[in-house]
Amino acid sequence: MADQYDKWRAEYNSGNRRSDDFKTLSFEDVPALGLPKDGEVPAEVGYPGQYPYTRGIHASGYRGRAWTMRQFAGFASVAETNERFHHLLNEGQGGLSVAFDMPTLMGLDADDPRSLGEVGHCGVAVSSSDDMVDLFAGIPLNEVSVSMTINGPAEVLFAFLLVAAEEQGVDWKRLRGTLQNDILKEYIAQKEWIYPPEPHIRLIVDMIEFCGREVPEWNTISISGYHIREAGATAAQELAFTLADGFAYVEACQRRGLDVDQFVPRLSFFFDAHIDFFEEIGKFRAARRIWARWMRDRYGAVTDRAQKLRFHTQTAGVSLTAQQPENNIVRTAVEALAAVLGGTQSLHTNAMDEVFALPTTKNAEIALRTQQILAEETGVASTIDPLGGSWFVEEMTDRIEEQAEEIFASIERMGSGSMLDGVLHGIEEGWFQSALADSAYEFEKALNSGDRVIVGVNKHAKDNEPPLEILRISPEIESAQREKLARLRGARDDAGVQSALQKLRIGADGDANLMELIVEAARARATLGEITAAMEEVFGGYREPPRV
Repeated sequence: MADQYDKWRAEYNSGNRRSDDFKTLSFEDVPALGLPKDGEVPAEVGYPGQYPYTRGIHASGYRGRAWTMRQFAGFASVAETNERFHHLLNEGQGGLSVAFDMPTLMGLDADDPRSLGEVGHCGVAVSSSDDMVDLFAGIPLNEVSVSMTINGPAEVLFAFLLVAAEEQGVDWKRLRGTLQNDILKEYIAQKEWIYPPEPHIRLIVDMIEFCGREVPEWNTISISGYHIREAGATAAQELAFTLADGFAYVEACQRRGLDVDQFVPRLSFFFDAHIDFFEEIGKFRAARRIWARWMRDRYGAVTDRAQKLRFHTQTAGVSLTAQQPENNIVRTAVEALAAVLGGTQSLHTNAMDEVFALPTTKNAEIALRTQQILAEETGVASTIDPLGGSWFVEEMTDRIEEQAEEIFASIERMGSGSMLDGVLHGIEEGWFQSALADSAYEFEKALNSGDRVIVGVNKHAKDNEPPLEILRISPEIESAQREKLARLRGARDDAGVQSALQKLRIGADGDANLMELIVEAARARATLGEITAAMEEVFGGYREPPRV
């Protein structure tokens, strides 16, 4: 392994570092990388920045650059969310992450009858390009990385962002950020879809192809295990189902004729950091190793960039408790530390009150300060992969990898050798959904029996806890958003809107890349609901098959 060490040392020395003087609180030097005394590093562990990337995708770890602190934010109106964005940026947040309300997540306008009572409640309402322009008012889109948590209507929201960038005078080639855009996990776990699986996958491949030409720095899809875990998955199931979805998207793009070394570097992942500290660290390490091997050996990726798994992490919402909510601050800190020791590229820390509602400004700030304390005070970012070589951590990594490979084998069998076909078959047959239900049931049994302890819930509980002050959304938000949409519809060129929507219908019925047509409709000020409805006329809707 001497050659690998020399390669790592050369890459480390040639890269940028936050400091040349990393010391403990007692002024002792901190080594860049922990190594065994005999220098023999197992091949499956390796060195940071080198295949199989178990110890991280960058040679310098957080010595080169700390993780991005990307707090999830969005509530009520675009004006109020814009104000929250400015506050978070002023407090030292490194990127923005947009939470949308339920109507937006379902591709509905705020004035749709189905949106009644939900506008602005679990995120911000965005129904048009005008809303996106206002959402980022005073925030240069060429300077701030933006993540958007949206799936079913993802391409439409992205088109709104492109229009907002145009109107700021920003070249699309300078946009940086991530679109979640992962429809497969919607069918598996979260249940927010619009069309059947095949048209949704077509839209995703259209966007990946489009961005390769027009928005090359944008991460076109964030393949999300977070919602799979929140729906009841074990750590191994979260990892396996998520990577299987990733492999499915790779196969879909390859069937289009796209070059794996060109599009895969713009894929990223989104994982849950749950409360079982070492299991989570092992999960993150195994994820990098599996992805690298499959990309190289199965899908033919040659470049390092296509073999490196990049991921965002959010602390576990499902671990938050309504009882003794202050305990959630501790839970979040432990989960955030696991994500950092696992090598995440960006991180969202939940606020203690998110079990009740969207966080208040104060609690969102505490959540951000949790990350800043980890980065600035604890020393965990001073050395690369501090738990690498731990017998227990390496065993957990190996164990989760083995469990994941067993799940991949089952999915492959369902698809007759294809991961894409296997995932689609598993969704239609309810295989994924049944597995999640079974694991969620096992957890609930352990909780009810006391084998699994949640402090403040089934142990150390208290009666008569004082109520917590939470964020409440005024019903006036919905009225104002409806009025804004009415003004938009009255002022726009309706003939231009209808022409753009008809072009989109024709394109959907053929094989055109739909991103260009969606952007044209967004420029004309067609609304979210109008654009999604135009495609639904061609693609049809989707209803999950009943389970017996």
